[in-house]
Amino acid sequence: MEIRFYNTLTNTAEIFQPVASDCVRMYSCGPTVYDFAHIGNFRSFLFADVIRRTLEFFGHKVHHVMNITDVGHMTDDASADGAGEDKMQAAARRVKEDKKSGRVPEGAVQNPDDPYQIAKFYTDAFLQDAQTLGVKVAFESDNILHATQHIDTMQEMIAQLIAKGHAYVGQDGVVYYSVESFPSYGRLSGNTLDRLLTGAGGRISDENQANKRHPADFMLWKADNSHIMKWDSPWGTGYPGWHIECSCMARKRLGRDVIDIHTGGEDLIFPHHECEIAQTCGATGEDTFARFWMHARFLMVEGEKMSKSKGNFWTVRDVLEGRATGTQVHPAVLRLELIKSHYRANMNFTKKGLLDSAGAVRRLTDFRAKLEAACGGKAEPVELTYPILQEFAEALADDLNIAGALGAILPWASSTPSDPAAALGALNRINDVLSIAPLGSTLSGAAQVSGELAAIEDLCRQLDDARRRKDFAAADGLRMEIQKQGYDVKTSPNGTIAEKRLA
Repeated sequence: MEIRFYNTLTNTAEIFQPVASDCVRMYSCGPTVYDFAHIGNFRSFLFADVIRRTLEFFGHKVHHVMNITDVGHMTDDASADGAGEDKMQAAARRVKEDKKSGRVPEGAVQNPDDPYQIAKFYTDAFLQDAQTLGVKVAFESDNILHATQHIDTMQEMIAQLIAKGHAYVGQDGVVYYSVESFPSYGRLSGNTLDRLLTGAGGRISDENQANKRHPADFMLWKADNSHIMKWDSPWGTGYPGWHIECSCMARKRLGRDVIDIHTGGEDLIFPHHECEIAQTCGATGEDTFARFWMHARFLMVEGEKMSKSKGNFWTVRDVLEGRATGTQVHPAVLRLELIKSHYRANMNFTKKGLLDSAGAVRRLTDFRAKLEAACGGKAEPVELTYPILQEFAEALADDLNIAGALGAILPWASSTPSDPAAALGALNRINDVLSIAPLGSTLSGAAQVSGELAAIEDLCRQLDDARRRKDFAAADGLRMEIQKQGYDVKTSPNGTIAEKRLA
C-alpha cells in the first residue's frame, strides 16, 4: 500500500519511499529544557511518534532520534541569529521563584545558578511526561541527543563550512553562515533573500548587521566569555548557535548526509529548519538534508491562543493532574486528544474534546476486555487484508488521517466479531499505532500503572470483606477511598469492580 505524506518542502502530498531500503531515518526537534513542556509542544512530539508507529505498522524499520536543546536557544528565536538571552539563563532566575512556589520541588535543583542542574531537572521531567504519553523514542536513551554533548561535532561542521566558503568570521568575531553562498535558501519557508530584505517573508535581526555580509546571515558560533555555558573553540570561548545543533546531531546519530524525515512544529519552519538545511547541505554538498519535512500546526485552548497571561497555558502535568480542567485525565485520553485532529490543521484543545476522547478510550478498552474474555486473551495474528485493518491502514496511508481511522474502528468496537481471537489480533495492531487501549504496554510507566491497579484491587477485596462482615462503615470508607483515587466503584456478581475515570 502506498503511503502519502505532506511534504512542507514541496507543498504537496507525496508517495513516501525511504532513501535506503534497510531503515527509515527520522529526526525530530525536541524540547528546550528550560521549563516543563506544554501540550502544544507535545502535540508535535506525539505527531512524530504517530509517524514512526505508522511506518512500523507498514513494516518499516525506523531509526528515530530526538534532540534535547540545553544551550544556545535564545529568547527571541524568531530572529535567525537568535536575539535576547539564552533560555537557560532565563530559567536560572525563574527556578528560584518556582522553588518558592513549589512548582519546582525543594531539593530538585540544588543550585539554580547551575544551568546543568536546571537542564537535568527539566530533561527528566520531559522524559517522564513523554513516557507517560507513550512517546517511543523517550524510552531509547541512545536516541535522545543532548546539544551540550555534541559541541565538538558542531565545531567540526563550522570549520567545514568556513573552509567551503559557506561561513566566515565577522568583524565582531562571531562566526556567521553566508546565506548568499546557498542559492536554495528560502526554499522550505518561502523566505527568499529578496523577501527577507523587503521585510515580507519574516523577521531578520537588526542586531550586528554592520558585522555581516548580508543582513540574513545567521550565527554559528559566538565568542562570549560571560555566557552562562561556554566552551573553548578556534573562534574564541563561547557557545554555538541554535540551528547548528540539530544539523550536527541528526547527521552524526543517523549516520547519513540525507535523512528520510525531519519533524517539528510549524513555528520551526523559519528560521530554524531553513537554517538547518543551509548548514547541512553546505557541509555535505547534497542538495537536500531531509527528503520529507513534516510539521504539526499550532494548538489553541478553547478557541484562544495558549498563553500564560490568559491563564490557559497548560503543561501535560496540569492536564493529567486536573489543574487545567478541574478533573484528572488519564494519559491515554490526553494522548488521543492530541493526536486525533489532523496535524496540518490547527487544533482546538477543549474540555468537551477530552470528554469525547475519554468515551473513545473507554469504548476501545471495554472492547479489548470483551475480546480477551471471549478468546482467553490469545490473539490470532492477522494481515492487513483483514477488513478493519485494511480500512485503518488506508486512513493512515492518507497522510495520517487519524480521524478517518477512528471513524472506522469505533463503530467496529461496538460490534461482536465472530472470531474474537482474530479481532483481538487486529486490535493489537491498531493499538501499536494509537497506543491508547491500553496505553503502551511497553511503557516503563506501566509498572507504576500496574502498581496502582494492584493497590486498587486490594481495596476492592477489602471492601468485599467488610461487606461480608457487615461492617458497612468500613465498606463506605473504602468506597470513598477508591473514588478519591479517581475510580468509579461498581458491584458485580464477582464482587466489587473499580473503573478508572478517564476524564
